[in-house]
Amino acid sequence: MNLAIQKCREAGVGVVTAKGSNHYGIAGFYGLMAKQAGLIGISMTNTSPLQVPTRAKVCTLGTNPLSVVAPATGDDCYALDMATTTVALGKIEVARRKGEDLPAGWGCDAQGIESRQADPVLNGGGLFPLGGAEISGGYKGYGLALMVELLCGILSGATWGPHIRSWQASNETRVADLGQFFMALDPNVFGEGFSGRLQMLMDEHRALEPIDGQDSVLIPGDLAKTHEKLCQDSGGIPYHKA
Repeated sequence: MNLAIQKCREAGVGVVTAKGSNHYGIAGFYGLMAKQAGLIGISMTNTSPLQVPTRAKVCTLGTNPLSVVAPATGDDCYALDMATTTVALGKIEVARRKGEDLPAGWGCDAQGIESRQADPVLNGGGLFPLGGAEISGGYKGYGLALMVELLCGILSGATWGPHIRSWQASNETRVADLGQFFMALDPNVFGEGFSGRLQMLMDEHRALEPIDGQDSVLIPGDLAKTHEKLCQDSGGIPYHKA
């Protein structure tokens, strides 16, 4: 992202891809780097196959997360950081440990059929694309995952899709060779007042009347900022009681 920011300073837009990489941590971290420079930051990566495409039976795509971060006024910002699967694999593992049923749309068994049990998803099945099954719009998440693969694996020359090494396989000897995509955009190149206009958009949504049982309507990134403040005020990361 540092190189993308440098290129952006020179041309208004900077785009960089990486190959031969590995797990790059939090997708939103790189967008926040651009935000600190007053720029819009976009970041995404491919990952080991964990996602079963719509109408398929085997995992050929990863969770393939993407992030878009844009500066509003003051220290406020829009900070989207999301996987292109409905949930991360860890949530399936937690449900299995707790002995809980899975919510609809999380994963499928080895035949590509939606499963409400964790074991079939973890043993031969896989994660559903964002949206779940085809009838509930999962093909859209599948399309987004392919978009990430296009920009990260194919464009960069890295390993892609089903050819990426398996996740946490004890007998895996291949290098990861993940691909990543970084973009920085200078909003001032496109026109004046971007941050103020974005702030108005976010404030309009935060001011909406929430549904019963909820305190407020949130903008992507609000929950993370609330938890960050909690950790700062607590002097550490709070853990639930065992």
